[in-house]
Amino acid sequence: MRTVNVAVVALTTWACSVNVMSSQSGEPAAPVDWREAERATLADPVQLTRPDRFLKAGEAYFSPDEGRIIFQAIEVPPQGQDPDDFYGMYVAELVHRGGRITRLDNVVRISPPGSFNTCGWFIATHPDLVIFASTITVPTSESPGYQRKGRSYRWQFPVEMNIYRCDLTLAGPDSLVPLLVIPKAYRAECSVTTDGRHLLYTSMESGAGDLFIRDLQTGTTAAVVTSEGYDGGPFFSPDGTRICYRSDRRGDDLLQIFVGDLAFNESGAVVGLKREYQLTNNGHVNFAPYWHPGGRYLVYITSEQGHHNYEIYLLDADPGNLPGSTGTVRYGTAKRRVTYAPDFDGFPAFNSDGSKLLFTSKRDGSGSSQVWVADFVMDLDGP
Repeated sequence: MRTVNVAVVALTTWACSVNVMSSQSGEPAAPVDWREAERATLADPVQLTRPDRFLKAGEAYFSPDEGRIIFQAIEVPPQGQDPDDFYGMYVAELVHRGGRITRLDNVVRISPPGSFNTCGWFIATHPDLVIFASTITVPTSESPGYQRKGRSYRWQFPVEMNIYRCDLTLAGPDSLVPLLVIPKAYRAECSVTTDGRHLLYTSMESGAGDLFIRDLQTGTTAAVVTSEGYDGGPFFSPDGTRICYRSDRRGDDLLQIFVGDLAFNESGAVVGLKREYQLTNNGHVNFAPYWHPGGRYLVYITSEQGHHNYEIYLLDADPGNLPGSTGTVRYGTAKRRVTYAPDFDGFPAFNSDGSKLLFTSKRDGSGSSQVWVADFVMDLDGP
């Protein structure tokens, strides 16, 4: 397998997306009334994090009961102090009023000071347990990484990055337990099936990003996607039988969206992929796919509007055998745009019934990425 193209990996990492992509074009995005443009897709958008508390925040996911979110961020430092070099992991309560989410409360950092953290996720079977990738300590300066020429932005792939479980009912170092720790290889981009059995993650142990699934019951691990290039950003389908992910296997500095059917043995353990479908095949950077809870659609981020204006789109991922399906396999069809704000909209994540969409955006005009939530009102049966 060829060495990973770190420029591509950095381009597809969420922090790079929200802090660099808007400046990849010399021309600013044309003004747009995004509230009017999104009238048929999103309603009642609410900004959950703000630049007076966080220099940048994003990649948020709902808890199973939708009472909390987990996200990564860098806080505004006390006056006279420098901000953290790396993202911390945070959990916050969602305040509901009149059937709508209005704000965050009880925002708590759960990652150790000085550590580099990413990819938080709630474990559905234990609502007070979360997982995230962390270096636990300050990563070494020798960590592999990427830095754009002439810019202060930097993203690293520290070899100390591994996956940890955090008990939110505890405090301090006792709350963190290693879930997957293998020395000298970046591991992140993690999530768990709704039954709590299988852990899906990206690892660079082979020199490039590959996808693995660990059976948390037996401790066995299966390599599921090991194609050339960096494969990452994976999530299980709602029923746990498929995964979505993005891949740079063409080596053209672009990314495409894929879905794979998982293969299981007689004990119910994942042993690999049975089949793979490519949903996008274009000249754009496409990444961060996420399942609609019905399992028939995916949302994702794309550079279709230009590298100065990444937006969220939706397309078909229908295997043909789901409730309401037509019986026809539909992968990559009926592409529709969801967001319209200039600069960056990305990292979409649905709640359990698909009525709410969490996403990361720069639409507040501050120039910083922040976490937003909105009602998802797109007519999925429409054109």
